[in-house]
Amino acid sequence: LIKHDPQSFIIQTASAAGLINGMDLDDTTPLSLLLLSQKHPGMAKAEGAQDGGSNRDTISHSLVLVQHLEALLIQGNGSDVSLRVETPNADEVKVIQAHALVLSLQSPVFEEILLSRNSSTLVLRESSDCASVFDKFIRYLYCGELSLRLDQATPLHKLATKYQVLSLQQGITQYMTQNLARDTPSGHVAGWYEYALQAGDVTLRDSCLQYMAWNLSSLLQSGEWVTISSQLLMSLLQRSDLILQSEMELFSALEAWIIQNDPDGLTAENALRAVRYAMIPPRELFLLQTQSTILARYQESVRDLLYMSYQFHSASPLQMAKYFDVNCSLFVPRNYLSPVWGSPWIINNPTRDDRSMSFQTQLGPSNHDANKRVTWNVLFSPRWLPLSMRPMYTETGAMQPTRVEGGRPRIIITPATSSTDFAGVSFQKTVLVMAQQQGKVVVKHVYNFHQSTEENGDFLAEADLYRRTSEYLMDSSLFLHIVVKPLYQTLISTKN
Repeated sequence: LIKHDPQSFIIQTASAAGLINGMDLDDTTPLSLLLLSQKHPGMAKAEGAQDGGSNRDTISHSLVLVQHLEALLIQGNGSDVSLRVETPNADEVKVIQAHALVLSLQSPVFEEILLSRNSSTLVLRESSDCASVFDKFIRYLYCGELSLRLDQATPLHKLATKYQVLSLQQGITQYMTQNLARDTPSGHVAGWYEYALQAGDVTLRDSCLQYMAWNLSSLLQSGEWVTISSQLLMSLLQRSDLILQSEMELFSALEAWIIQNDPDGLTAENALRAVRYAMIPPRELFLLQTQSTILARYQESVRDLLYMSYQFHSASPLQMAKYFDVNCSLFVPRNYLSPVWGSPWIINNPTRDDRSMSFQTQLGPSNHDANKRVTWNVLFSPRWLPLSMRPMYTETGAMQPTRVEGGRPRIIITPATSSTDFAGVSFQKTVLVMAQQQGKVVVKHVYNFHQSTEENGDFLAEADLYRRTSEYLMDSSLFLHIVVKPLYQTLISTKN
């Protein structure tokens, strides 16, 4: 159910009516409200106010007026315009008795059409999906609210955009962004992204793209994956913030997409070249070359990438860094959920006290480092205060506490030991924060940092972990997943 404050709508309608009748509503109460006051005296509200020495009272029956407007629409009383909604290549016609004043007040497009009309009937040509919800759209213009299903969001947004009903357009966009996690038989997020791209709705477009990138495994396993456009496919493949099990999972899904859609050669080649083959262990990479029909077909297009990947796995990262740009995307890991690169962490009663844990990751994605492990120590503080915000202690020998009430959550991740193997490698830490939406666990936030979430400044700023019903808490626990991404430093010397 989408609702907008009926008071704003009523004031807008009544004000326009007053101007049309030559009345100043600051000095004269509209006749319709006076009549409603007599009919429903129990709902009147009087507020005294001083204005130039005189008392003024306000009588409000906004909800009743909305009910009357809805009855006016349903019964068609006093209608001065007929909306004839036609659908191309269809015999069905929908006729709605409406009122020019209401349409003009709510939609500048309707206002322009009504000013130039030469008939009491307006013929409106709409697509079949828009025509099926047109009565809901008109009802919103009268009442400021509507109920809808997931599959009705796009046509209602189309109508709101076409007729420039900004409040409804924003309301539908908000509804769609809040229902990205909703389960549907065929999926809907990719379809909403494509529509947002076409409609120019940047907020909806970016929300859909981020949701798909951060919950990519769910998309890859859905029936919607093979239906996405090549444009969306490339937008996803080029991102380093994708969250999925492994690069192999992504290649398998891409192979299924190519088989299903049979794209032109250039599209297939560009997509295959966006795979980060160096992030696939050499044994799996070899099996791909011998078993994948798609890779066999486009072998020449990715031969150089495969060759560089095998070199990456056979030499030390320091040696590679002397001859290759190891900062290019081929050598940059994504956010892999495999235990090789991180660990889940469930924190029970996260507001209680500090917690710590340890886990191990592989030193780097190169096969040269396959047997080398790094142990990481993690500390979670629910109420950490930066040094600049802590109270001062002036007594001699007084110790300042490490944790003070009123702070904010913080995570610190440090290696348990240092090693010469770390030379030429920096480790980016990524904390994935899960939340429950529409009964489904999804990635809500992603925080990247070098050592501490203090580097972000907004870690869990919106979580409200003290509220038991917070969407960030599941069974009173905070669900996190920590990913460690090794990033190599290029050592290529530049010539002057």
